[in-house]
Amino acid sequence: MWKVPANRLMRYLLITLLLFFTACSTKSYEQTKTKLLTIKTKQFRFSDIAYLRHTNNDLELELFMAGQVFKKITINHLVCVSDEGCMSKEHFNEEFLDVNYPKNLLQNVLLGKPLFFGENLQKTDNGFKQHISSDSYDIDYRVKGKEIYFKDRQNHIIIKLKELQ
Repeated sequence: MWKVPANRLMRYLLITLLLFFTACSTKSYEQTKTKLLTIKTKQFRFSDIAYLRHTNNDLELELFMAGQVFKKITINHLVCVSDEGCMSKEHFNEEFLDVNYPKNLLQNVLLGKPLFFGENLQKTDNGFKQHISSDSYDIDYRVKGKEIYFKDRQNHIIIKLKELQ
């Protein structure tokens, strides 16, 4: 029968547990794209390179500034911002965008999906465009090829993405 010293056994057990929990927490994204991203809101301004990773239900946006990760935003059932913590999508909209936006607005813009259930959707040659307005917002949204443009004139919000080759 093998005789393993207790300290060595504990070390093996610790390494095994560490590998197990690390493997379980690692997210495997189906798509990763490099984007030139511009975001301008009242609370936040950014224009530089970003990595956009996503699966069907989860999205991760890494913002780089001068070649270093500046901020990481993860979106699933919550929105987690690296230096702000996790919050509901509604709370994120209230803090960073506009309280009157639908909860999935940022995720849909980043993925180039129609907003507001396709309201005023007009197909174009290589994408679509929408103009949506109410008392709370005045949105122009265009998806064309590998470019996404979102502008809310009333709330002074701009989000632009361009895929880098």
